[in-house]
Amino acid sequence: MSILEVFAINGLVILGLMLLLWLFSLAIKDASIVDIFWGTGFVISAWIYFFLTPDGFEPRKLLLVILVTIWGLRLSLHIARRNIGKGEDYRYRKWREENGERWWYLSFFRVFLLQGALMWVIGLPLLAAQYYNTPAQLVWLDWVAILVWVVGFFFEAVGDWQLSRFKSDPSNKGKLLTSGVWRYTRHPNYFGDAAQWWGFYLFALATGSGWWTFISPLIMSLFLRFVSGVTMLEKELKQTKPGFTEYVETTNAFIPWFPKKRK
Repeated sequence: MSILEVFAINGLVILGLMLLLWLFSLAIKDASIVDIFWGTGFVISAWIYFFLTPDGFEPRKLLLVILVTIWGLRLSLHIARRNIGKGEDYRYRKWREENGERWWYLSFFRVFLLQGALMWVIGLPLLAAQYYNTPAQLVWLDWVAILVWVVGFFFEAVGDWQLSRFKSDPSNKGKLLTSGVWRYTRHPNYFGDAAQWWGFYLFALATGSGWWTFISPLIMSLFLRFVSGVTMLEKELKQTKPGFTEYVETTNAFIPWFPKKRK
């Protein structure tokens, strides 16, 4: 089976899953369930590629799908715990109000089909790393990939855990978290997510043939930094969190670094 055929099969599976998820969202009137599925969707993709690429190098394939599964399921569980019972996310609720009766079908294209397409394209390293069978040994890039993934997972998981614990304390209502990993980057969870995708890409690069899948971590990094992540969230934080301006002056937005002195 060619790499394009495997890629197409996964695309059809993603399309079918997004269609079912959209129908479920209509029933419960909540389009934000797509966020819960985001990580799990990549886990499904990774395992589809695993079973459809029997000629790939098995140790590299196993390493990759295990790391993707840990990342994706943790992310989905975290978002589920955060969102379930809280109603529809404000972003989707705003689109629902703006589009009125048209939202039922617009939501499929604007939310579910779009995210499905992104999932399909961003998941390319998960295919390349498992499809190509050379070199038939783990090379230095595989070990660098694991290291980059571990760094990313640490910042994302610890950042999410620290923020959840901070918000669970009623005395912190309206306050800004600036300690822990949040002392070194204003968005450790977004940085960690992007870093893990560069790790997945390095597995593809290690094959010697998957270099072209760099579009995946590049898209993820740009989206998290300039589109749906840092930029969108900070518009709200500037208006709702006292001391945010001072925090911006001393702490990097994305890539972790030591705090700077205020001018």
